[in-house]
Amino acid sequence: MTFKTVFPSVPELWDGFLHLLYPELCVACSDDLPVAGGCFCLSCRLKISVSDMHHNRENEFTERFWGRMPLESAAAMYYFSRKNPIQRALHQLKYHNQPEIGIKIGRDFGRKLRSAPGFSAVDAIVPVPLHPKKERLRGYNQSAMFAIGLAESMDIPVIYHALARNVFTGTQTRKKRMDRFENVGNVFSLKKTALLEGKHIMLVDDVLTTGATLEMCGQEILNVRGTRLSLATIAIALSN
Repeated sequence: MTFKTVFPSVPELWDGFLHLLYPELCVACSDDLPVAGGCFCLSCRLKISVSDMHHNRENEFTERFWGRMPLESAAAMYYFSRKNPIQRALHQLKYHNQPEIGIKIGRDFGRKLRSAPGFSAVDAIVPVPLHPKKERLRGYNQSAMFAIGLAESMDIPVIYHALARNVFTGTQTRKKRMDRFENVGNVFSLKKTALLEGKHIMLVDDVLTTGATLEMCGQEILNVRGTRLSLATIAIALSN
């Protein structure tokens, strides 16, 4: 038995004290996290399907964009399903004023992507924008929160407001596939093109469903001279 085992260091004692005062909670169920810095408790982790898409240049994510636009890489961290901890976490992120959920998950995913084939050479991150009215109502853009966490772990910048959403559209949830494509047409425009020129850009959003929003935004980015494009989301919904 060592001295350190019997007498914890001051930082360890301080961390333990802070955890008692301000316990870190599971982003899905709000139970106490046994390990600081994590996202999900053990019970929720056992119910989550984690993706390994970032290890492969061709995967379920990239397949959805075949013939639609050229991608360097694309990956989601989790698989999305109903009544699952991922759905609950995303609901808390988007509708219950918990932006830190996006940041935490972004940090975790960023640690995986920084050494993954196709992602290690990313120059900057661009979040899918919200309409200004919706962002004011929510108080933040959930995709930007995810981008912040990714950027911290990958040590690359976020280019905020590189894209603008010009039309206030209804929610994409519960819309049929073709309705979603019509709902996002001609609503995005590109800003700050000089900051994007010649760069490998990672466009990020919370969930991949049909890919309509990511495609519209991605095509705008690819119109900038010399850009290359990768995509990343927190989750991917299983295709119908």
